[in-house]
Amino acid sequence: MSLILPTAPVSARTISGVAADLLGALEHGDGPLPRARSVVLIVLDGLGAIQLRAHAGHARHLVAGAGKKDIAYSVFPTTTAAALTSLLTGVEPGLHGLVGYRVLDRSHDRLVNVLSGWESDGIDPLLWQPQPTVFETAVAAGHPAFAVGIPQYASSGFTRATLRGSTFVGAKSPAERVEIAYQLAIDNPGSLTYCYLPEVDKAGHKHGVDSAEWIAALEEVDHALARVVPKNVGVLITADHGMVDVPAHRHVVIDHGDERLDGVRHIGGEPRMLHVYLEADADAEAALSLWRRASEGDADVLSGAEAIAAGIYGPSVTAEAAARIGDLLVVSRGNKAFYDGTAKDQRARGMIGQHGALTPEERQVPYIRRGAFSQ
Repeated sequence: MSLILPTAPVSARTISGVAADLLGALEHGDGPLPRARSVVLIVLDGLGAIQLRAHAGHARHLVAGAGKKDIAYSVFPTTTAAALTSLLTGVEPGLHGLVGYRVLDRSHDRLVNVLSGWESDGIDPLLWQPQPTVFETAVAAGHPAFAVGIPQYASSGFTRATLRGSTFVGAKSPAERVEIAYQLAIDNPGSLTYCYLPEVDKAGHKHGVDSAEWIAALEEVDHALARVVPKNVGVLITADHGMVDVPAHRHVVIDHGDERLDGVRHIGGEPRMLHVYLEADADAEAALSLWRRASEGDADVLSGAEAIAAGIYGPSVTAEAAARIGDLLVVSRGNKAFYDGTAKDQRARGMIGQHGALTPEERQVPYIRRGAFSQ
């Protein structure tokens, strides 16, 4: 079985480089972004570059002046926990350790949700994500740092893992968040402000890309971004990942009696990219061979060791991150998605828009410069 591993141009931007780009613009301006008095990072969760180009007529303000080369590449896996953390720490998942949506806490032999399960699963943000954030780095260099997001996220575990060092400001609508972010940039020269817009991602998961609801969310975000950028403020607009629609007939359900479940202790990750954790006495090579044969055409299956050696989690992987990576990784091809039919919770099978794998639709994101950055 041939494996389709990610490829990108050697000179391609990656979202793990965004933090350094922004700090460079505050300090000296001799990097990819010119110097600006203050900088604003706007993240459009779930809006890939390919989806944006396909719906440019609904996002006239967002695409104005943006060219085909104004893209960056997400990390692996293309899931929010891993990608947002890379955006906000400047390192790949192999270093920050959030290597999937649901991963194994080996010390307690349980799966934990590193996006929304910090409190319920009892995991410590400082231990599970030890890398300094871009906000901590900015503050240490004398730059005020702010994060503008949805109010209920203010004190979440994921916020403590990724936004620590910033002053959090909550606002309900995209327009309010952008307005507040720009005002913070005006009022605080030398500052770094992060503005999070998750509306498109939420609509995509529930209704799918191309749906009326998804288009309405895109138009709402585009309207918010019609606001004129303040003078001498640099604005970078990007995303954590893109999205593909997975219709029900493209689901691969691994149910009772499926031989792929033999020797499996836990199935984590998410439907587009499973982490499969084996029993301690399982034959790992036999399991790898079986999963590859049974999943032929639907997914690339590789061992955790192969994934680390291939560098798809980044050039360096800590021992803590390696322990969270599955014994097997099942990376969906095309618009397939894998489900554990034996699990009690089957809510994920209701999602239409999904991400996590390595298609261009999931990996390519916008890298759009506004204000002082477009000069």
